[in-house]
Amino acid sequence: MKATIDIPDDLYRQVKAEAALRGITVREVTTQLYRRWLSEGDSGEARETSSAWLRSWLDAADEAMSRAPAGRSAREELEADRNRLERT
Repeated sequence: MKATIDIPDDLYRQVKAEAALRGITVREVTTQLYRRWLSEGDSGEARETSSAWLRSWLDAADEAMSRAPAGRSAREELEADRNRLERT
């Protein structure tokens, strides 16, 4: 089915450029967005199982830790500070 929608020119240019970089058409982007919107719950957030949600957070934590600078963690710094204060 063909449909005509009115979107801001600058938004369309950005979508078209990003789609080209990804090697897909604007039509494919639009279709993906409609499908994702239909699969969302009443709250507007994508449905996700609790285990998938937890896995995504654990993956994000692993990613953050892989980029963390060497040395003591913030927790270790705080414990050292607390121990210093308790001795005084």
